[in-house]
Amino acid sequence: MRNVLISGAGIAGSTLAWFLARAGWTVTVVERAPGPRTGGQAIDVRGAALDVVDEMGIGDRLRALRTRMRGMSMVDGDGHELCRSEEHTFSSGRLDSADFEVLRDDVVAVLQETTHVEYVYGDAITALTEQEHGVRVEFEHGGFRTFDLVVGADGLHSAVRRLVFGPEEQFTRHLGQYLAIFPAPNFLGLEDWQVWFRHEDTGGAVYPVRGNTELRVTLGFGSEPLPRMAVPEQKRLIAERLGGVGWEVPKLLEAMAAAEVFYFDAMAQIHLDRWSSGRVVLVGDAGYCASALSGQGTSLALVGAYVLAQELGRAEHEEAFAAYERRMRPFVALNQALATENPEGPAAEESVERAKNAISLA
Repeated sequence: MRNVLISGAGIAGSTLAWFLARAGWTVTVVERAPGPRTGGQAIDVRGAALDVVDEMGIGDRLRALRTRMRGMSMVDGDGHELCRSEEHTFSSGRLDSADFEVLRDDVVAVLQETTHVEYVYGDAITALTEQEHGVRVEFEHGGFRTFDLVVGADGLHSAVRRLVFGPEEQFTRHLGQYLAIFPAPNFLGLEDWQVWFRHEDTGGAVYPVRGNTELRVTLGFGSEPLPRMAVPEQKRLIAERLGGVGWEVPKLLEAMAAAEVFYFDAMAQIHLDRWSSGRVVLVGDAGYCASALSGQGTSLALVGAYVLAQELGRAEHEEAFAAYERRMRPFVALNQALATENPEGPAAEESVERAKNAISLA
């Protein structure tokens, strides 16, 4: 029996843990957060990723949790409607598609309920030393363990990637935007309807979830790369950048100030020449983040985890990692391109259709 350490208890890490555990691996997942992360936006499960969740037996459960949008509208900074659609939304695409949109925290909860492995919360990897027959891993809260393989599934700011491949700045392509995401009470009274707004280089979206009892709010602005900052500074910056926008934005900023669950980060992509080194490999955003602007980050995480587990079931790690990269790189390239195809909005339906199915899972 082989053992593996996965850093990151998000979608990529938990999916990989599920498939490796099924194949007989002993799996440990370490996560810096003190518990499962909550909040986040609605995410899409599309194309090849649908086969992955169905293979796991959670597809129907996730579909039952999907958002139920009737359509969307776009308004300007004064609240004047610019356009509307009852056929598609910017976040999920066509409403009559077999693809579905679901809250990120719902996906993570379902994955972790069905993945029976060791989860270690509130800790992180601080050092990795490759040895002849394994990797010695040192942890933030002391002690070390040795694993046959280590997987970095720890997101855009991956610690595993930094320890093995070098500083994040070498691999990051900034896309010129920052986004904040947080929940709020549905004080707008929206019923299964998204509203997007745009004003100069700022904008955002509001949509109801949880049976229209709650809003998920996205606020964003254009910017060159910014230094890292604490949450209070992040909120102050957003309030400054969107402070002159009309419509319901002042109320959204008030809700942001009170939000206890809050996410803020750059829209950026990760590009590496290789995703593995020795017995360490990257999966999901850690290796090939496409950014939320692509709409395909979740599908890349699900499919990447599936393909990596599949190849590890066929060969030793050197050959498996090479096969994983050969299969995934064309798929990743097409899906990353979606983020930059249309600076004014989502990529064309034809591009999404081509990218989401651009891999065989056979």
